[in-house]
Amino acid sequence: MHGDTAVGSRGRRSWGRDVWFICGALLVAAAAYAAGVILRGTKDFSFFVDGVLGLPAVVLPAAVGWLMVHRLKGQRPEIVLAAFALSCHAAGTIYYVVVSAAGENVPLPSPADIGYVGFYLLMFAALVATVRRQMRDMAGPVILDSVVGGSGAAAFLAVVLDPVLSSAFEGPHSGAAVLGAAYPLMDLLLVAATIAIAATAGRNVGRGWGLLVLGLLIHTGADIVHALLELNDLYVVGTPLDAAWALGAALIACWTVVQSRSGAPAMRRSREIPVQAVPALATLAGLGVLILATQQQVTVLAVVLASLTLALAALPMVFRQRIRLLDATRQARTDELTGLPNRRALYGELPGRLATAAGRPSAVLLLDLDKFKEINDGLGHDVGDRLLQQVASRLSGQLAPADLLTRMGGDEFVVHINDCVPHEAQAVALKLREALADPYDLGGITVQVNASIGISLFPGHGGDLSLLLRKADMAMYTAKSTRSGHAVYSDGDAGPGSSQCHTVQELNEALRDNQLTLHFQPKINLATGEVRSAEALVRWEHPVLGLLQPDAFLKRFDEAGLMPALTGVVLAKALDQAAVWASRDQPLSVAVNLSASSIMDSKLPNQVAAMTIARGLSPSALIVEITEDVLVADRDRARTVLAALKNMGVRIAVDDFGKGYSSLSYLRELPIDELKLDKSFILTMVDDARATALVASTIDMAHSLGLEMTAEGVEDKETLRRLTDYGCDLAQGYLMSRPIPAEQMDAWLSNRTPRPLPRGHALQDAGPAQEISDSIG
Repeated sequence: MHGDTAVGSRGRRSWGRDVWFICGALLVAAAAYAAGVILRGTKDFSFFVDGVLGLPAVVLPAAVGWLMVHRLKGQRPEIVLAAFALSCHAAGTIYYVVVSAAGENVPLPSPADIGYVGFYLLMFAALVATVRRQMRDMAGPVILDSVVGGSGAAAFLAVVLDPVLSSAFEGPHSGAAVLGAAYPLMDLLLVAATIAIAATAGRNVGRGWGLLVLGLLIHTGADIVHALLELNDLYVVGTPLDAAWALGAALIACWTVVQSRSGAPAMRRSREIPVQAVPALATLAGLGVLILATQQQVTVLAVVLASLTLALAALPMVFRQRIRLLDATRQARTDELTGLPNRRALYGELPGRLATAAGRPSAVLLLDLDKFKEINDGLGHDVGDRLLQQVASRLSGQLAPADLLTRMGGDEFVVHINDCVPHEAQAVALKLREALADPYDLGGITVQVNASIGISLFPGHGGDLSLLLRKADMAMYTAKSTRSGHAVYSDGDAGPGSSQCHTVQELNEALRDNQLTLHFQPKINLATGEVRSAEALVRWEHPVLGLLQPDAFLKRFDEAGLMPALTGVVLAKALDQAAVWASRDQPLSVAVNLSASSIMDSKLPNQVAAMTIARGLSPSALIVEITEDVLVADRDRARTVLAALKNMGVRIAVDDFGKGYSSLSYLRELPIDELKLDKSFILTMVDDARATALVASTIDMAHSLGLEMTAEGVEDKETLRRLTDYGCDLAQGYLMSRPIPAEQMDAWLSNRTPRPLPRGHALQDAGPAQEISDSIG
């Protein structure tokens, strides 16, 4: 890969290695503090253990959090909130250590608790931000599951912490007891919310989420032990309990690092968590508390919380049918790969947004990744999928909640922004491209890719979705062709016949509505004068623009990923015509040009076999024409497919031979039957001695390799005479016939009398005109 898709460029450190280094440093700092606490053998304050080892263990996670914020340029709200949360935890711990170092007892509550409470509130906000970014339409179920899980956990803890809660309303330490009991409850609420985020969407928690859950669970255990110790005034600074909090903070910081590495909104799908995991566990906890209450004395608070858990868990059952319908609708309108709304959602939601705008300006941005096809084909579809996930994540992070972001399919995304004037739309386009410009870490592979963005404006460029998308698509291809990054639609974009004006919808309609037709150009055997084959050339009968030549649309079909479908249509029509000619006792082979993507398709040989059998044709009725660039792209794969076609009886021809820059070794390695010399040599051979020498020597080389030689672009009689003298086998060009529809081809064939063109006339001037005319028809 080169340029924007450079992989692992020299001098750039792999972010994947940095992730391991940073996470390792966090865990080593926590482990060093834990080792110091365990080995010192005394509970008195130690400057070295509690200061030199302890403070870095809690400050480093906060520093790493802010490092991730800087790396992501503040574009991920959940990472920003997590960094603030870790900073609050570090601030509280620093206060606690400084006061303890002065020989004073830290009261409960104290200023340190402001930082600790802030940690829980900010971490919960970070999870809410995650829900809004990744699963906006699932926020309600996630929050409900979190509340159910939190209340179930609270009911369970109310039994475990019964001594603490009892003292919360009795004696002089009630404030300390309430605060001490609140910490583990807030911990479990965070754990329940974290699991609910993954479980509600039915997706794998993933390594990042596993680190977060583990960190919060360690915090929970430490807070429970802390609450019991504080009840009896037994807690002191410098116990393994402090190391547990440091380890929990380190794991949460590791979560921010892994999140910044993946950047993908969709989580992996292995080891899925059941959707009802959190409510089910909470319900069991609530039932257990209520059953226990029938056997022994249990606090009223525990009974109330257990009853609330069961009531909340039963709430979705009342609306089960409605929830199922909503979930089915959500899945139908959600892109499975990225988690974004899909094309169906766009067509369902955007017309309503336009209708309610009441004439207020808005903008439609159509975004297409540059050179995504190269990455997808060259590095594999799994890498392409991961790239699309990360792109979706970055785009989501740049848009406001009111903006609509959808994935149209492939590498196309559509954004709709309300109350947006032209210069604001362009500012958003610049911001999106800037967010996409940073390298992507795709699991050991680093790539860079950006996008071209087309902008259409409502109501100025149209009042309906189809028109706005069409004009945004035209503007996007203007941006691609000019390499400007983004462009606003103008009337000068994509003139008639340009490949830029064809939307994916038009291309699909061309395939579906039989708008594609074939013209045929005969190939004449110079030794016999017979026509034994014809090249099939596709044309598009566009309903508005008229008959379009291949240069006006083939590139657009390839960019839209529709080349295999186009190839199938062309093969079918060409073989249909070959079958018609065969039924008239006028068997002609048909030559079809195939693109690189078609040749690399391992299913092509079976497809050709099925099509020829269905029409009662021999595979030799088909000639497959390929260009040299196909062979350069992936010669091994091309060899496999071409060999299978050759073994069936299909003939293989290399089109535009001599135009490329590839090695001639493929002539020895690949199963080729015919070379078609590029017309740039043929058109100049009469006036250019070097071109003449190249043509003559290439013909000799082809014959020495057992290959036939076809000359393309024959437009005058002298060129035809010389080609005949040099021993060229076949010729095609405007001198004989332009590409014409099949009906005209039939008339042309019936009106000619095949005669061989005698050799040795290339330098004779006397009376050649009539002889040549008779020979070529």
